Amino acid sequence: MNKIIKESLNVLLVVIAAILMAVNINTFVYTAGLLPGGFTGIVLLIQNIFLKYFNIKIPYSLFLWILNLWPALICLKNIGKRFTILSILMIVVSGLATDFIPGFFVTDDILLCAIFGGIINGISICLCLFVGATSGGTDFISIYLSEKKGISAWNYIFAGNCILLAIFGFLFGWTKALYSIIFQFATTQVINSLYKRYQKTTLFIISPHWEEITKMIKQSTNHNATIFTGKGSYQGAERKMIYTIVGKDQEAKLVHEIMKIDPKAFVNVLETKALLGNFNMQKL
Repeated sequence: MNKIIKESLNVLLVVIAAILMAVNINTFVYTAGLLPGGFTGIVLLIQNIFLKYFNIKIPYSLFLWILNLWPALICLKNIGKRFTILSILMIVVSGLATDFIPGFFVTDDILLCAIFGGIINGISICLCLFVGATSGGTDFISIYLSEKKGISAWNYIFAGNCILLAIFGFLFGWTKALYSIIFQFATTQVINSLYKRYQKTTLFIISPHWEEITKMIKQSTNHNATIFTGKGSYQGAERKMIYTIVGKDQEAKLVHEIMKIDPKAFVNVLETKALLGNFNMQKL
């Protein structure tokens, strides 16, 4: 029953994220004439081209669903059914909500729209990521490469967004294209600040309760640890040091559990900028 309630809450969170993203597009993106990155930006660019050159208003949802079809099939095969289903729910609801839920007038200042629109966009994406889903598009690609190939797709996605903005700037003016970069930057900063799954933390722990702590690390994170034997320079006594690497999102809980086992433990927490070798990731 607890699992059913949890998954129901996850679905609710995805729906909230989808509606938030849609309202953000209609409130800030359309008002300022901005172009977000990824598949959302591609759809809005197609909409703008059809409206300007052919005087035809095309539905946002139709092209969003078509563009996401192939990445969704790849993730269904390689990442998992639950992840893909929740992501498809996000795509379907956000597409329909963008077409049918009107935006609100807040401001027509293009800079404010770029900043706050980017922040809200980042929050909506994070809501999806927190429950093991994505907003689709290039997020599908980046998650796939991060989970299965162990490489970062952000440089390729950034290059694609630059090409997209260059086309947008050429057709509709460079001012809005440059403000769109601010929108994307704000979105990226929010995601980097709130979502820690793909960031790593190194822990060095010195404690006489090293066996209990090592067991707890394995049970809590599914990561192993390496034990070093050393000598304290002050008393000359033998010491055991635990070395382990965990996800940034696991850091706070893990340190809390360590201090519960040994309140006098010495814990050194370091940011891991690069990691080569096998690192077990919890499944989405």
